[in-house]
Amino acid sequence: MRLVHESEVEENRIPGRFIRWIADEKTLQPRYLSSCVIRVMPGETVQPAHSHPEGEELIYIVSGEGEAWVEGEIRPMRAGTAVLFEQAQVHMIRNVGRQEMKVACFFAPATGLDNYKMYENVPFEETDSFQR
Repeated sequence: MRLVHESEVEENRIPGRFIRWIADEKTLQPRYLSSCVIRVMPGETVQPAHSHPEGEELIYIVSGEGEAWVEGEIRPMRAGTAVLFEQAQVHMIRNVGRQEMKVACFFAPATGLDNYKMYENVPFEETDSFQR
């Protein structure tokens, strides 16, 4: 049995989030998927906009609340929400709440940051959702 607790995995800071790869070639070594847990602080946006040319991503909001931006469409998210980013869809998320937003991310097939396609200078339009 392969088992890991997120606290046992190194956390890295990248634009808009703290990330721990809990299922990748270094941790659980799955064959067909990868997974990470991210923490997004209040008011932060996961940047830059990006897509996954080789596969898709499913995110699940563990705690907190935010917004998902997909190809220009913005939808609210809260704990218990799952969002599918289909293959090659450009997307971002942001925390609009007062507390940390924790998100579990699942990728199929397995991927890592080096397989993301980045879109610099894509804005996440402002809404009145942020709770200061």
